[in-house]
Amino acid sequence: MTARIRTRGRRGRDADPTADAPAGAALPTRGLRFLLARRRVLLRLTAWSVLETGQTFLIGYGPARALDEGFLRGRADVGLVWLAVTGLGVLLGAYGTARVYAAVAALVEPLRDRLVERVVTRGVRTGDAGSLSGLTQQVEIARDTFAGLVMVSRSFVFTAAGALAGLFTLAPPLLLVVGPPLAVGMALFAATLRPLARRQETFLVADEALAGDLGTVCPGLRDITATGAEAHIAAGTGERVEAELRAARALAHWGVLRVASLTIGGQLPIVLLLAAGPWLLSHGVTTGALVGALAYVTQSLLPALRNLIHGLGTSGSRLTVVLRRLAGTGTGPARPPDTGPGPSGGTANHCTPPPALSLASVTFAYGPASAPVVQDLDLTLPPGAHLAVVGPSGAGKSTLTALVAGLLAPSRGTVRVGGHPVPGPEAAAARVLIPQEAYVFSGTLAENLAYLRPGPVPGEELLAAAEAVGLAPLAERLGGLDARVDPATLSAGERQLVALTRAYLSYAPLALLDEATCHLDPGTEERAERAFAARPGGTLVVVAHRISSARRAGRVLVMDGRSTAYGSHEELMRSSGLYRDLVGSWTPAPARRESEPALALRDAYRVDAVAGPGLAGDGRHVVAHRPVGQVQAPGDLRDGGSLGREG
Repeated sequence: MTARIRTRGRRGRDADPTADAPAGAALPTRGLRFLLARRRVLLRLTAWSVLETGQTFLIGYGPARALDEGFLRGRADVGLVWLAVTGLGVLLGAYGTARVYAAVAALVEPLRDRLVERVVTRGVRTGDAGSLSGLTQQVEIARDTFAGLVMVSRSFVFTAAGALAGLFTLAPPLLLVVGPPLAVGMALFAATLRPLARRQETFLVADEALAGDLGTVCPGLRDITATGAEAHIAAGTGERVEAELRAARALAHWGVLRVASLTIGGQLPIVLLLAAGPWLLSHGVTTGALVGALAYVTQSLLPALRNLIHGLGTSGSRLTVVLRRLAGTGTGPARPPDTGPGPSGGTANHCTPPPALSLASVTFAYGPASAPVVQDLDLTLPPGAHLAVVGPSGAGKSTLTALVAGLLAPSRGTVRVGGHPVPGPEAAAARVLIPQEAYVFSGTLAENLAYLRPGPVPGEELLAAAEAVGLAPLAERLGGLDARVDPATLSAGERQLVALTRAYLSYAPLALLDEATCHLDPGTEERAERAFAARPGGTLVVVAHRISSARRAGRVLVMDGRSTAYGSHEELMRSSGLYRDLVGSWTPAPARRESEPALALRDAYRVDAVAGPGLAGDGRHVVAHRPVGQVQAPGDLRDGGSLGREG
């Protein structure tokens, strides 16, 4: 059975008018322009760094002269003078370092101001979803990381210059021992920078994806358990854990090369100096010069190289990622899926959009020995269709919605949502399921309504959705969107209104209402269903609680286990005896009650309804049926007999 309703697809919301790739490629150019615009600050930074160069020069040269000209010749006074000169150089270097921090601040703070200005501009004027995170966390990460990179890079350049100058001054052959391994270590580290940055970014993206998934799953654990979706949710979360593990392993593999770079460039020269000591001494290198060379390597080059490798290798890639996002060139928040070609664009070959929902020969049973609840069901709905599902208790209506939502896997056949197989992330993003028992958590009303959206939702949009679905009076009574919501103080119908508005605001084009309006009065139920049916390009599937839902739908699916019937209300009134029975048993509810109580059930297990017409609170009673332990709220559609092979 196939619905033949033709509707035009809506324009996908994920079309991005910005061109991210050129901006991302221009990020180094922007950084160079930023530095050139602050030449005076760079000159001041260089001038104060020269004092550190003098300190580095004296830290090896002073002890060398103290040994060669003083202590080894029996002139302790000369040796002490050279050590005093070295100490004075250390004091001057410390003063220069203090002034360097002020110069770095003058360089870093304008960067922070520029980033804050850009984030505020994008957030306030364009409503960017990540603005709050960018303003409170990412800007500070960029500021602190940039300052750290300036310090370690500057320190290495001037420290290496002072140490190499000192080695040449003491004895040129020392450069032949220290210079080559230092150059090889630096070259190896430079070769790993780009792939290391890519691995670092991949790891950060995987970590954010896992954190976002857990942030969605953890608050909804009750719903996951209630719907029996533990295995499906665990599989999705497990995939993200595995993705982060793979990214961490790849990052660790490249991290080994960082260790190799440090070993070759900073630690190998120590071994070479000791091993080549006899040769150096035989070629005119003094004992003091050899000791000074060891001081240069151990006290200057090795610490500076270690700081550079760890600073650029980790913080540098993180700074690149953060700057791309703050500049608007990185990967933004998740956007709604494209549901079809737009009225003015579309796909390259102008193909029709895929069905909003399609089931092919779907069969499902709750156990190997159980009779199928759904058997060989074929169904196709185009975008914009409105389907009502009716049938007696235990006929498989809720099972059908669980199959479409991916909470259950069919024993045979395939289910697709928007052309994507179920289960799957694309299909999950294209549908939203609203069960009978609505989930509302403690928090503000706005937080509850925006629960299914990837980022902040403008208040105007929240209010418009509340007005469309019928939540506006409740929102006003609670005190507005910023009012705190206590789920225990809300009635079942009020919780359903919150859940319906939340689903209405989601980007998912397919809405599945599994008796999601059973606690609402008929007028509010009609308003909510019409709001969902009117969503541009949206498709609505309603497990009908009242026969009025079936009258409003364009097509109706009658289920009774293995047998089904499909058509419009008028067609089914002519062809389906069960549907006529369901319609004939419906009586409009009195104004004082939300819905009619359930009538007597006629199933094989002899489970009868417990509600009566005058029973207080009868609208909230549930009755058990079938061996699977399902429950169903009493409604206006009474159970019927076997449908047989009608339709």
